[in-house]
Amino acid sequence: MEKKKILITGGAGFIGSHVVRLFVNKYPSYLIYNLDKLTYAGNLENLKDVENKSNYKFILGDIADEKFIYDLFSKEQFDGVIHLAAESHVDRSITNPNEFVITNVIGTVNLLNATNNIWKDNKKGKRFYHVSTDEVYGSLGETGYFTEQTAYDPHSPYSASKASSDHFVRAYHDTYGLPVIISNCSNNYGPYQFPEKLIPLFINNIRNNKPLPVYGKGVNIRDWLYVEDHAVAIDEIYHRGEDGETFNIGGHNEWKNIDLIKLLCKVMDNKLNREPGTSEKLITYVTDRAGHDLRYAIDSSKLQKKLGWKPSLQFEEGIEKTVSWYLNNKEWLDNVTSGNYQKYYEKMYSNR
Repeated sequence: MEKKKILITGGAGFIGSHVVRLFVNKYPSYLIYNLDKLTYAGNLENLKDVENKSNYKFILGDIADEKFIYDLFSKEQFDGVIHLAAESHVDRSITNPNEFVITNVIGTVNLLNATNNIWKDNKKGKRFYHVSTDEVYGSLGETGYFTEQTAYDPHSPYSASKASSDHFVRAYHDTYGLPVIISNCSNNYGPYQFPEKLIPLFINNIRNNKPLPVYGKGVNIRDWLYVEDHAVAIDEIYHRGEDGETFNIGGHNEWKNIDLIKLLCKVMDNKLNREPGTSEKLITYVTDRAGHDLRYAIDSSKLQKKLGWKPSLQFEEGIEKTVSWYLNNKEWLDNVTSGNYQKYYEKMYSNR
């Protein structure tokens, strides 16, 4: 019996690497293909523990390259796609929105076209799973939650590009009968996150006694989801969700940025044997981000009721685990922060 072929895009990234690891280890009867462009946020060091497994294969490539994607799908005849490849940093989207349109919109459409082409005569048992964000819903006031019925109201080029890709995925389901499923998640945190995002950035800055830049007054509220819990949710949704469905994935962990940062400072002081309050002195307030959404909060009750998923960790426990991982993997952190890993990839893949 032939092994089922699953393509995971962006599998060398933060969330993607956790999904790849879970699928490679849990499903030996699957062939897991990891397609990644290895931009600044894609790092094969994230997958050292599975890179030699017989059911894992890495493919260097760009989802924005239409011919490459078409040829890859024609050759490999994938049975499923879990699409995580995306530009995801809001600040970068404000500086360079075009890059987000090319990767997040055009790249997604390229994948949809290729998938629709190879599955047009046999859609049974196939699935295109598009991983998205809660930022497509815009901003909440002090009360209420995003549900799967919340109207889209994106406020940054990043969230607009993800909203657009979500619409295309649904349109291919409605127009071509493509078997798709979508999930929208809250802020992820945990091991292997590129240190431009708040938690690993601040862990690294505290470690090196650098300033902790807080937007505005630090009152913006986010719902935090431990990345391994997210990977488990993706597994459940991919295998047990129904075609055309959307699921919201949240951590039930709402924190004001400033409260989160103070907790992080407290944990870091403890781990580094510093005097309590030492790291808090590094906090500096900077001009607020343009179009900065006040609050995100996810209602994931559909996912809990329908598929039985719920977060395994509360935030304080998750932060302890996360801080410990970064402090125990300083070489990874230094390598990523310095950009040395990218120079290595340029040398390795320049002739390909």
